[in-house]
Amino acid sequence: MTEKILILDFGSQYTQLIARAVREANVYCEIIPYNKPFLFEPGLKGIILGGSPFSVNEENAPVVDIKAMAQKVPVLGICYGAQLTAKLFGGRVDKSEKREYGRASFEVKKENILLNGIPPSSQVWMSHADTIIELPEGFELLGTTESIPVAAFKRKNKEGCPLYGLQFHPEVYHSTEGKTIIKNFLVNICKCAQDWTAAHFITDTVATLKKQIGDRKVIIGLSGGVDSTVAATLIYKAIGKNLFGIFVDNGVLRKNEFEQVLDTYAKLGLNVKGVDAKNYFYAKLAGKTDPEEKRKIIGGSFIEIFDQEAQKIEGVELLGQGTIYPDVIESAAVHGPSVTIKSHHNVGGLPDTMKLELVEPLRSLFKDEVRRVGLELGIPHEMLFRHPFPGPGLAIRILGEVTEERVRLLQDADAIYINGLKKSNLYATIWQAGTILLPIKTVGVMGDERTYEFTVALRAVTSVDGMTADWAHLPYEFLASISNEIINNVRGINRVVYDISSKPPATIEWE
Repeated sequence: MTEKILILDFGSQYTQLIARAVREANVYCEIIPYNKPFLFEPGLKGIILGGSPFSVNEENAPVVDIKAMAQKVPVLGICYGAQLTAKLFGGRVDKSEKREYGRASFEVKKENILLNGIPPSSQVWMSHADTIIELPEGFELLGTTESIPVAAFKRKNKEGCPLYGLQFHPEVYHSTEGKTIIKNFLVNICKCAQDWTAAHFITDTVATLKKQIGDRKVIIGLSGGVDSTVAATLIYKAIGKNLFGIFVDNGVLRKNEFEQVLDTYAKLGLNVKGVDAKNYFYAKLAGKTDPEEKRKIIGGSFIEIFDQEAQKIEGVELLGQGTIYPDVIESAAVHGPSVTIKSHHNVGGLPDTMKLELVEPLRSLFKDEVRRVGLELGIPHEMLFRHPFPGPGLAIRILGEVTEERVRLLQDADAIYINGLKKSNLYATIWQAGTILLPIKTVGVMGDERTYEFTVALRAVTSVDGMTADWAHLPYEFLASISNEIINNVRGINRVVYDISSKPPATIEWE
């Protein structure tokens, strides 16, 4: 039985970071809303209580029965979870004199297995308006900061299981020893075996897929992206040729991408049909300039083509999708008892008439875990570590109308840019890069001739998760070289500019 840690979500912006830290320690975990019932299954090794935008002293603050939980498994409260623990056991939590947000210096006051390997003083990250003024009877102080009296604590008595609280956020990057503290909780206190690896996941998932699917047929829409490719490869390992993949050329892929991706799928042994639907998409996009309209046309046209191809395969009962964990995590609706669930359809919302049962082998994984599984499966590194690419493809990097000629111009210019980044060893340092074709022409001079041709903008950003991004400070020499190469080799473009906007206020894509 797979060992598991449960993370109770009280609405904190950091909840997913706790999960990622647990997974990085090779321990499986799940996030559930604080108000969702759960069973104390034999594989449950511990519970982590996350943060919250609420104050524990508010009338409608979220509450769980920590006493009952700590009778069964070890419990770690983080920020709100620590304050709630203190309050429920009889301690005192009150407003801080000032809201504590940002870096602080954590001082160890008492040695404990939770703090193994932690130096006497280290940086932590605070984000709270309340503070624990007085610990409950039967609890002891483990650490403080310069501004708060209780930064870490534990229950002393031997009743039940170990119970700990941390006023700071160990899961965030700024808490320099935070990952070590979380690992100590998992290994020293919960006794987790740390055996949840990519290889372990593959073995378990393939066995589960074989049981779920049996001898039935599965169809999957492929994009050449990480999620759909890894999902398809896992399903193929389970059922072989009973998996039918469909890869649609929508006319706005990167240069030579259709052929290259099909070649990779063939090498992986996948049964994939390539559908050249470029002209269909171009006809639908003709005269359309509104970004949202272009997105809807591409999404809707894909569904039409996919549905047509699916009808040609007899006896298909299941639909494979590359849905990953952030798409399906249930979020705690902390302003009421209801639970909101983010819905997600990786292939763009297929028609209800298809009536297919879903197969989603990646539902429990974060993106970085999907990549690790992909490497273990033998999927090429280049495919797994490509920059994010928008679902509507180059259509939203062509400002204005999308035509076959404009797509060719952008494909050629973008290929020069991306290949240049790779040759200069800059590609891996960048979160996302791309070229944008602007709907304006400018005057230029080539030889003795005057030209009147298009302008392209180069975009490159650095980021951790795409939520915020800074423009990449590419070397001037590199930009000059790429500009020359594009203008000299792509007839129809005579000017190159570089976008130095950060997100916010700008977005990564232009449309």
